[in-house]
Amino acid sequence: MIGAAPSSPHRRSTFEGIVGPAVVVLALAVVWEVAVRVGNVSPYILPAPSRVAEALWSDRTSFLRSTLVTARSALAGFGLAALIGIAVGSLLSVSRRVERSVYPLTLLLQMVPLVAIAPVLVVWLDNGAPAVIASSAIVALFPVIANTLAGLRGADPQLEELFDFHRASAWQRWTRLRFPAAIPSILTGLRIAAGLATIGAVVGEFVAGFSSDATPLGMVITASQREFRTDRVFAAVLLASLVGFVLFGLVSLLANAAGRRMGNEACSASR
Repeated sequence: MIGAAPSSPHRRSTFEGIVGPAVVVLALAVVWEVAVRVGNVSPYILPAPSRVAEALWSDRTSFLRSTLVTARSALAGFGLAALIGIAVGSLLSVSRRVERSVYPLTLLLQMVPLVAIAPVLVVWLDNGAPAVIASSAIVALFPVIANTLAGLRGADPQLEELFDFHRASAWQRWTRLRFPAAIPSILTGLRIAAGLATIGAVVGEFVAGFSSDATPLGMVITASQREFRTDRVFAAVLLASLVGFVLFGLVSLLANAAGRRMGNEACSASR
């Protein structure tokens, strides 16, 4: 139509990024439903999507409370991992000797299975939210450290020489050069940590997930498995995945906003 404003590339990409995956998920759900019904698969082995949806709806209040408990733990663990990860990565970037001495130890966060650490966290922190938040933070911490360190080490060498020429302090160098240059890399690490934080929270709930307010999703999965309620297991896993997607989406929105701001500042500086 004449005079209509063309849609912006950002809005179009956002629309495609939402509609495309939704169509694929819907198509997979239809294939799954048909395969279960045609193959006469036992609900204990593989419940149909309609049966999972029925379980979600019939116990929606309880599932909502459980999701909120897990979401709070995942968000707290993610925030803790972000703060500690950026701080540790910044400290490691100060000295190559410190990096070589400490950085290999941070790899233990990735190498040691969380199910082996969780019982120790219960002994130290007792059952409930503290142990679950600690589990979430431990799993999500390493990507933040690694990406922060890589971003801080990737500052422009010519700008580094300019700061050397002006005898800039370590704090001036970090705040005005290295940290701004590391923001894209840090945001990438936070994206990875967002998904891992949810995984860590659910795994922590398997061992230490008791809560007086509501049963977290990790314990719902364990209890439903013992009761042979596979539909509830799938429902809880679906909600846990949704928590991870939401957290990932929030970090992605932050990353996109930061990217647009940095792009606008670069355009303004070039004029």
